[in-house]
Amino acid sequence: MRTSEAVTRTERTANLLGVVVPFIGVLVAVVLLWNRAVDAVDLGILVVMYLLTAFGVTIGYHRLLTHRAFATYPAVERMFAVLGSLSVQGSVMDWVADHRKHHAHTDRDGDPHSPHVGHGSGLPGLWHAHVGWLLENQGQADWKRYAAELYEDPAMRRIGRSFPLLAYVSLLIPTAAGFILHGFTLDGALRGLVWGGLVRIFFVHHVTWSVNSVCHFFGRRRFEVDDQSTNVSWLALMSLGESWHHNHHAFPRSAYHGLRRWEIDLSGLTISAMQRLGLAWNVVRIAPERQQAKTAVNARSTKANRSSADTDRTSALDTAA
Repeated sequence: MRTSEAVTRTERTANLLGVVVPFIGVLVAVVLLWNRAVDAVDLGILVVMYLLTAFGVTIGYHRLLTHRAFATYPAVERMFAVLGSLSVQGSVMDWVADHRKHHAHTDRDGDPHSPHVGHGSGLPGLWHAHVGWLLENQGQADWKRYAAELYEDPAMRRIGRSFPLLAYVSLLIPTAAGFILHGFTLDGALRGLVWGGLVRIFFVHHVTWSVNSVCHFFGRRRFEVDDQSTNVSWLALMSLGESWHHNHHAFPRSAYHGLRRWEIDLSGLTISAMQRLGLAWNVVRIAPERQQAKTAVNARSTKANRSSADTDRTSALDTAA
């Protein structure tokens, strides 16, 4: 159980390595690409690993385990917990507890990664929300308070304790795939490690972190919510729908973050496919009427009408007196 509000030196070092090592992998990939040491196999390993581990975060860690936006079999829950762990964003209980704490204190004191609290505005705040929080308070939310049902689940605790091993497995899988698919060569193994391992982790990390930073700073809003979350359309495809973040903060339990037809949400589409296959049920959807009731324009109109009614009531009382 977590009792501290700050990361330890070991955790800070591990998180720093998690930021720096994938970046070094991207630099190596640039050199390989410049020398044309990349082909369809390398890119295929990158895409498959990206989708598996990113869906592990967006569907597994986030919509299923954090918000319970749908229900599924225990085995499927555990599979998604393992896939989320392969994204190398922290153990399942750390991730869920941090994110529930974020929703409990969004853009206020106590938010683990707000760009608006504790680090000034502008670039310092964005840096904290994107990367800086990893070196200060990532993984410090109390599991018993913010992830109690996971803490009480022996299988989830085992997966959580296995996170360091799963981080290595996350690199081993693409390395083995590159070795096999490139004809059992060490060159193929290296290319699998670089593209399907380090480059993929770099992209999954920074897309996720952009939801924490960019999607609380730039973008559009349409709902009346007590935070500064935004929708960022250009990030929707790579984030698999997570960048409709303002929609998510308006309706946290919704299985679909893209609430309009043109709001691309690959995670939501995948949950729909799971439902058709009998792998998901009790899928939370937000009716258009609920969305309309919470739109900023409608909310402001309601407040204005209420204020006008209060004024009229006061005038009537004054007149009666």
